[in-house]
Amino acid sequence: MKLPQARPRSRRALDQSLLVLGATTLAAGLGAMTLAPGISAASSHREAPLIAGDPRADNTDVYAFTSPDKADTVTMVANWIPMEEPNGGPNFYAFGDDLRYNIKVDNDGDGNADVTYSWRFRNSYRDAANQFLYNTGQVTSLNDPDLNFRQFYDLVVTTRGVSRTVLKNVPAAPSRTGRASMPDYATLRNQATLNLPGGGKTYSGQAEDPFFADLRVFDLLYGGDLSERGQDTLAGYNVNTIAIQVPKRQLALYGNSSRNPVIGIWSTTERKGVTVSDSRSAKHRSDWKQVSRLGNPLVNEVVVPIKFKDAFNTLNPSQDRTVQPVVDKVLDPILPKLIQQVYGIPAPPAPRNDLFEIYLTGICKACGPIQADLNAHRLNKDANLRKIVPAEELRLNTTVPPTARPNRLGVLAGDLAGFPNGRRLADDVIDISLQAVEGAAQTGVLVPALADGDRVNTNEVPFGTAFPYVALPHTKNVNQGPGGSGRNAERTSMENSAAATPALTTAQAAGIGGLGALLLATGGLRLRRRNKIS
Repeated sequence: MKLPQARPRSRRALDQSLLVLGATTLAAGLGAMTLAPGISAASSHREAPLIAGDPRADNTDVYAFTSPDKADTVTMVANWIPMEEPNGGPNFYAFGDDLRYNIKVDNDGDGNADVTYSWRFRNSYRDAANQFLYNTGQVTSLNDPDLNFRQFYDLVVTTRGVSRTVLKNVPAAPSRTGRASMPDYATLRNQATLNLPGGGKTYSGQAEDPFFADLRVFDLLYGGDLSERGQDTLAGYNVNTIAIQVPKRQLALYGNSSRNPVIGIWSTTERKGVTVSDSRSAKHRSDWKQVSRLGNPLVNEVVVPIKFKDAFNTLNPSQDRTVQPVVDKVLDPILPKLIQQVYGIPAPPAPRNDLFEIYLTGICKACGPIQADLNAHRLNKDANLRKIVPAEELRLNTTVPPTARPNRLGVLAGDLAGFPNGRRLADDVIDISLQAVEGAAQTGVLVPALADGDRVNTNEVPFGTAFPYVALPHTKNVNQGPGGSGRNAERTSMENSAAATPALTTAQAAGIGGLGALLLATGGLRLRRRNKIS
């Protein structure tokens, strides 16, 4: 059933006017706005040309959700360094000691961070002169003398311009160099999971890559043959994870998550001494420059044209509405046209105000054609409506309770605790995004030809049920060679799920995916559009 169209609102008209105002000037300069190669790269799994050459700065995914086992808190997870082969020694995978890693929160809708969490890492070798090994024996603790390479970090929290260091010189978990070296990685993770002053926890270290997808979608949408889908490209790989769990009151506008439940989240990477340039000659400076940015999944990969990808990674969300070439591709996206070209599925007509709503304003009845009050900053009772601007952020309504039986298709399946209301680890963002770009969020009906998505419906290993929720790192090599017996990640799922906390079994995860398919088949995908979330 098609949802009723929203009547044009004066505020939306003003927003659209702001998009045009000044856009020509900034867009004209975008073509020259790239980061000097060799010094930095401008993020989700190699999504922009420059960041593909700078993996330590490449933020692969951002997740934000109400903690399922601690519903008065929000968990935010950001990952870096895509496609870490578990046996990638001898140096393995370290956070950059010349980088600043940030998770940012906008609680008033102006596109600027009101709360910023920043991590700075430093390296330490016990013996750099006489050893080449990452560890010289079996590692049983973070201070084990056999752990040759270690990383320590400071965590700084900035709230409305006031910064304070909440953790100083504390250890990160190392790369998991193998079962012989680190047979009990769960213990190392527990030691690296630290309590925060005023409540909350944080973890920094390696983890299994929670993103699951068949990325051959970039081969002309599976080469026009949907029978070729179903291989999880990321299976078996690891990432470097930074996770933080904090009380909702620390994130909400005026500290009141009941009156002001909506927050916008994104992550950035900054490098000191980088200049913005279109030249290969680098000019070193002492200030910090943003080289990576990620909020909603797949935006820079699929929405933003190649010409503007590197520049997009340098922008603050408050600037998004002024960059007309990017806004144009939200209102008139490329992907539906490609789907029409390859599979003959008609592209929904532009302008795509439903996508404008999902990515730039949040979902609310006054925001656009999706007639539901869900996660727009306008729903915050103390928000100044004049200061709210369209900005690409991962928005979360923190008053939506965790779902007892999550559906992988999130909001499209009536599960309002899932993407695009935040993003949980198990949300199938490839399938959701394919359906959304074909208009399913607006019509309430899945496109039948794409109903199976990429046929990768769950992660290859189960997630944990307590912070930091991500699975333990893989230890087996991904490449099995020409005579290999296939993917090995599935064969080691039990090993990886042996965390310190219980986890869903693969069968349970598959059951949840099956339940999602059943709900969709019976019409459960429609938004609960008439129930306003307060």
